Amino acid sequence: MRIARSRSSGEYFLGGAIAPHPSRYQGLHPTRGAPLHTKEAAAAGEDTVRLNLVAAWRESTVFTEAERAALALAEEGTRLADAHQGVSDETWSRVREHYDEDQTAALVYVVAMINAANRLGVIVHQRGGSYEPGMFAHITN
Repeated sequence: MRIARSRSSGEYFLGGAIAPHPSRYQGLHPTRGAPLHTKEAAAAGEDTVRLNLVAAWRESTVFTEAERAALALAEEGTRLADAHQGVSDETWSRVREHYDEDQTAALVYVVAMINAANRLGVIVHQRGGSYEPGMFAHITN
């Protein structure tokens, strides 16, 4: 999977096959479906302090520079009303400092898929809280 920047428009785009799912960052993405993702992350051993500080990631000291770049990408790619310009060049630059093309594509994929799932949840009025870690594991097997 490659992420490239169009010379004519300056936009970033994906090409090639879907990259592997970077599950380590799934629980760190602040979303409407947070109970699902935080429960999975906690079950996988993620520290509860870090999970509780995701919403304040900019002001916290518990995230690495690479994680901060991934969180900035997730935030700017999610908060469309606030960031109508999309992901800033500064954030793309920070992401590229820490992740290769496949890892970057995987991060973009995770943000897009979680955002899509959150939009579906809003549309169907899905109520949070009932998810248990692993309850959808049979779907992938």
